[in-house]
Amino acid sequence: MKHPVAKASVSSQLAVPSDLAATVTHDISGAMNALLADIFALYLKTKNFHWHMSGPHFRDFHLLLDEQADQIFAMTDVLAERVRKIGRVTLHSIGEISRLQRVLDNDAAYVTPQDMLAELREDNGTLAKRMREAHAMIEAGNDVATSSILEVYIDETERRAWFLYESSHMAP
Repeated sequence: MKHPVAKASVSSQLAVPSDLAATVTHDISGAMNALLADIFALYLKTKNFHWHMSGPHFRDFHLLLDEQADQIFAMTDVLAERVRKIGRVTLHSIGEISRLQRVLDNDAAYVTPQDMLAELREDNGTLAKRMREAHAMIEAGNDVATSSILEVYIDETERRAWFLYESSHMAP
């Protein structure tokens, strides 16, 4: 049985009052749910690469990816609860995540450590860009709390991309 994508409207049982306009909360929740789907996909990809890391730098890369996965996962509850605080619904399932995610999965049987780090660096960079785009729209909607949360996560995401870059590029 195929389930429909979550509706933008909120049932009366889940409605939460907000002083933000309904059109604003609708747009914010859409942007936040797309980011959440990307974050869950990036979390699982990071754990995948953590579990399948190999090579002479195994320990360092394995620990780096575990630390980054924990940081990525920590964003999920904060962002999902923010969507609820503004009176909207958030993700319900893996299926909904798969429909909304823009971070591509990597199901390859083997990926080199350098390719793993490069792919995650690119994904984190793209996530930071999408967060900045969402931030601009959210700021225009006067949702300072969500804007503030995203500002911290943009910095953390850029830091992950930086660490991945420094760990993977070849010095001249």
